[in-house]
Amino acid sequence: MDVMPGKKLTREDIHIVAKEISNWGRWGADDQIGTLNNVTPSDIVAAAGLIRKGRVFSLALSLKEPIQSGLFGGRWNPIHTMLATGTDAVAGNQDEPAPYLRYADDAINMPCQSSTQWDALCHIFLGDKMYNGYDAKLVDARGAKKLGIEHMRDKMAGRGVLLDVARFKGVDSLPDGYAIKNAELDACAAAQGVEIRKGDFVIVRTGHQERCLASKDWTGYAGGGAPGLGFETCYWLKNKDVAAICTDTWGCEVRPNETDQANQPWHWVVIPALGISMGEIFYLKELAEDCARDKVFEFFFSAPPMHLPGAAGSPVNPQAIK
Repeated sequence: MDVMPGKKLTREDIHIVAKEISNWGRWGADDQIGTLNNVTPSDIVAAAGLIRKGRVFSLALSLKEPIQSGLFGGRWNPIHTMLATGTDAVAGNQDEPAPYLRYADDAINMPCQSSTQWDALCHIFLGDKMYNGYDAKLVDARGAKKLGIEHMRDKMAGRGVLLDVARFKGVDSLPDGYAIKNAELDACAAAQGVEIRKGDFVIVRTGHQERCLASKDWTGYAGGGAPGLGFETCYWLKNKDVAAICTDTWGCEVRPNETDQANQPWHWVVIPALGISMGEIFYLKELAEDCARDKVFEFFFSAPPMHLPGAAGSPVNPQAIK
């Protein structure tokens, strides 16, 4: 299908593209990991060879950042609660009954997708279907019976590649509403001297998150305007056969969306049709600065989700190791 710049997508267009790039049945009728099938054991062994200086970068945003500003309903910022503290201990509140233990303990309350996280393949439906043709009704109040995040728990490791599109374009942050095109992804990779290969974990930096961190203003970050991947990049992902796609934005794709007939139209296609794992809200500042210094944009990547059967997403602390 011809996805022309400036063309307003229709719902019919979205369904046509979904059919064109569909991976349903590609890895069997029972497949539940989608494009993570592109990663082979030899890919992981080769990726381990990219570790040259032992430098580890956490790609997780602090859970204390109040990114959920209310534009997207149903999610809240993580709530960290202390259950027992050192002040309790020093006050003697833990000394009875004997024998006692002085300790700190705490709890966290958060939506699985309120900070740096993976989307599970059960996260987005296309009509009444999920990836690989599974019925959307298989996700109910008890969780997902198919395509839950637990199927990814031992799959998120391999060659990571940073595409620093903001730096490539010579800006601190791409502006809200900027749609990254296929040609720009290829040009950025070429400028960085890195090749995108089958089974890669591709991480795209827009600078949007760093803009919010610098201004201490998260207004609109969650569900508002943002730079991001244009709808046409669904073809790029299909053709490159990558394992996963991640960005520093709330929702990966450009906002406002390129249609007024669907919310998050790129999501409609890449998760339920292509079956790609998607990482959102990745913290990239320190990794990007190091890559710019040493001109090495590939690394060993590991980001296992929590083992939470039936979940539609999972918090994660991704690691890039150079």
